[in-house]
Amino acid sequence: MSDTGEACDGPGDGAEKVADAAVWRGRFLSLLDRSPTPTAIAGADGLVSVANPAFAAALGLQPGRVANRLLLELLTPTNERQLRKLDEAMRSGRRSRYPVEATWRVRGAARHGQVTVEPVTDPLEETPPLLVTLRVAEERAEPTGDGTATGADSAGSELAHPALSAQEARVLRLVAGGATTSVVARTVGIGVDGVNYHLTRLCRRLQAPNRTALVARAYVLGLLDPAAWPPKVAAPVARRGP
Repeated sequence: MSDTGEACDGPGDGAEKVADAAVWRGRFLSLLDRSPTPTAIAGADGLVSVANPAFAAALGLQPGRVANRLLLELLTPTNERQLRKLDEAMRSGRRSRYPVEATWRVRGAARHGQVTVEPVTDPLEETPPLLVTLRVAEERAEPTGDGTATGADSAGSELAHPALSAQEARVLRLVAGGATTSVVARTVGIGVDGVNYHLTRLCRRLQAPNRTALVARAYVLGLLDPAAWPPKVAAPVARRGP
């Protein structure tokens, strides 16, 4: 038996490694889909291949409307220095996490947050894909010329409480009124996954195990006006504390 100096892997080892990698990728994508953190996977050119429901909801889109679109088409970077640092890292092959501040619009309303881009190793890809996470900044009511604030829901009947984003206020008000997830989705203009994403975040923040407890907790905390029906988000002065 001659010694050729070649690797001693058996004939099937390479195929087995690829198969194992495919299995783990499938498991990762399954977990990604259930993650409450807005996350997407993109190529080195910024083309999104996968986006979880939380990522799509943060952009006000259906999950299927995010894939095969460029990140720069979905998000507008606002920090040139951060963007230049990311570009240099990609060109040199450095691996780290690179935050970039960005803005985008959801149904005409401006939103902003921070995108974190991280090149990751994938044995099934020659070029490292990018793991992209989005941290959405809390929406704030903006003063208008008459001293009031913007941030009312589509019916113009309420202002978002400081503890809630405008979208969370709409979802919470509708759920408190007995609307189903599908009705909330149609009314607010987002997908069912987007509604569930907001409800999951609210339940976690308010420490409520389900939507019934969430509504009760919201009334106890003064987030909903106890004297109003249909349910209405309370004015900031009505809040009794967290």
